[in-house]
Amino acid sequence: MRAPQVFDLLVIGGGINGVGIARDASGRGLKVALVERSDLASATSSASTKLIHGGLRYLEHFEFRLVRESLIERERLLALAPHIIFPMQFVLPHVAGLRPRWQMRIGLFLYDHLGGRKRLPTSRSVALDREPYCGALREDIKHGFAYSDCWVDDARLVVLNAIDAAERGATIKTRMRFLSAHPQADRWEAICQDENTQERISFFARAIVNAAGPWVEEVLDDVPNVNIEAKIRLVKGSHIIVPKLYEGEHAFLLQNPDGRVVFAIPYERNFTLVGTTDITYEGDPANVSITDSETVYLCETVNRYFLTKTTPAQVQWSYAGVRPLLDDEHVDASKVTRDYRLELVAGGNQPPLLSVFGGKITTYRGLSNTAMEKLVPLLGGRPEQWTADATLPGGDIAPASFENFLRQVESRWSFLPKPMAHRLARAYGTRIEHVIDNARELQQMGEHFGAGLTEAEVSYLRSREWAITAEDILWRRTKLGLHMSDAEIARLSDFLVRAI
Repeated sequence: MRAPQVFDLLVIGGGINGVGIARDASGRGLKVALVERSDLASATSSASTKLIHGGLRYLEHFEFRLVRESLIERERLLALAPHIIFPMQFVLPHVAGLRPRWQMRIGLFLYDHLGGRKRLPTSRSVALDREPYCGALREDIKHGFAYSDCWVDDARLVVLNAIDAAERGATIKTRMRFLSAHPQADRWEAICQDENTQERISFFARAIVNAAGPWVEEVLDDVPNVNIEAKIRLVKGSHIIVPKLYEGEHAFLLQNPDGRVVFAIPYERNFTLVGTTDITYEGDPANVSITDSETVYLCETVNRYFLTKTTPAQVQWSYAGVRPLLDDEHVDASKVTRDYRLELVAGGNQPPLLSVFGGKITTYRGLSNTAMEKLVPLLGGRPEQWTADATLPGGDIAPASFENFLRQVESRWSFLPKPMAHRLARAYGTRIEHVIDNARELQQMGEHFGAGLTEAEVSYLRSREWAITAEDILWRRTKLGLHMSDAEIARLSDFLVRAI
């Protein structure tokens, strides 16, 4: 076993809450380590509907505080990462027999005003039989409302927080499984295992943050004498990707007769993302997958609305994730709160242990700040919160206009095909220059694996973003797996094996 490493804070879990807390703590001057048993964002944090939003439907459950916090964070995150987060218009069709128009209008009025909206337009009534909406929905669906939220590349949001944490001094260890922790005087000794070599490594830390998501209770089982009141409820959410259902850059929020809602969102140019389901889940979250019945449910939902019909056979890709929701004992899984709770155990003969229950991507920054407000009095570090105004890596786009930035990219690297330039600008923002490096023509970026993925980009992802496998690259760092053939994916996999 290697010599122990000593830290102020050990974070368990490389999802959005874990990396957010690691980033915040590092920026306050604390020595931080983060361990993740797989890849960053390999579970729940890459299986979302990919929205930064207030949660319009949460208003029906009277979660006004959560909606307000989420809407405030929506504004902040849009400013901090304008390359991977951008506004999107959502259309909410009115269908007779479901939510009445007056209820929808009141909900949208509250949504417009709860969070101090500044950057996004207000909601409005729209005629769905006129441009730009006509031709998509059934002819009898003529009225609806339009409002705005934001789209996010969820997995890249996780990675960018990890990059920022590392650049501020944090140690990020992927493929490092937490095994157990025991108090040793005024600090924890945590035993972890390298998943590649099976070597066991000790981390000493003055405090631990348990941000293991669906495995938060499993982690607590491996820490002796810790009693936590909060419980999680595992709820599965599944999504399907189908060929494009309609033209336009707007999304739809579709009501179902069972009271649930499903999003249809433009995705990767040629596709539509449809989701999500809400099903209580039992079993190992690592083995979660969509069921045939969920696929049928999502197909039936879009077929109720769109002229273009879809079947399970047309699904190009699907993914499922397990949301570790704070258990509020609601019978209906779709109504379980998306709020979070932080449980801190400290004092006596035990060093601090903070566990994260619940939460959602939109509120991760606020959750991280709240976690540090609890830990700073115990660990030291700068007490001032700093993340509300600190752009994420690549987000320092002046004057915060992605369109202007894209024009600069296309001018500076004119040899890039326009679709490739757009994708790289979106994914990396101002860090694109580290990807392209000194290349002056496309051939200088090395082997081309397909869909605009080059050896230069792969090398960057391996050296700067902890990517190891083809899955890491094609489904989390990018979504190019949707655009590449089996042969191209195999060639990338072979390259990565040779590059080790």
